Amino acid sequence: MLKTYPPAVIGVSKFISNFFNPLTSLIIFFIYISSQDFAPKAALKTFMPILFFTILPIVIWIVWNVKKGNYTNLDVSNRNQRKSLYFFISACIGVYLIYDYTTTGTPNLLMIFLMVLLLILQISNYFIKSSMHTAFNVFVAALFFAESALLGIIWAVIAILVGITRVILKRHTAKEVVTGAAIAILVSFIYLYTNIQLQQ
Repeated sequence: MLKTYPPAVIGVSKFISNFFNPLTSLIIFFIYISSQDFAPKAALKTFMPILFFTILPIVIWIVWNVKKGNYTNLDVSNRNQRKSLYFFISACIGVYLIYDYTTTGTPNLLMIFLMVLLLILQISNYFIKSSMHTAFNVFVAALFFAESALLGIIWAVIAILVGITRVILKRHTAKEVVTGAAIAILVSFIYLYTNIQLQQ
């Protein structure tokens, strides 16, 4: 028998899960890093391609597919339905990487590892529906950690809360949440190591 939770717990879980979805968490990080590293005009110039090549197309794709009935919900929590979403997100990140490299001449390490994370999640989806919410928030925690240990720890707590809410809302089993987290921890560790090596 499935455990039932009080309405207040469900309500708080829905808020946390919906607000800290993969796209929102990444947007928060991109806005933070742009504002830290660049003047307002340069920050906008850096953020806009990410917005137009990845974030907006992905949002439009998900909403359009929900309206057409191809996706059950905005979470795309159905394992079979996720296959097309993974391919579309990969294509969007691929287009952005090509654009960014042709304009800057430098590979974007962050987006490359985001693509790696996505591809591993895509492969794992054929065996287990790993939690994308959890995985992306763990990766965002690593991104914040590279900038500030305190922010990284704060976001790690958020990632744990998100994982718990996914189980409470019955979007994932505990095993699926742990698998998503484990994949993201592996990718995050390699990203942080590579980032440190490149800065030396």
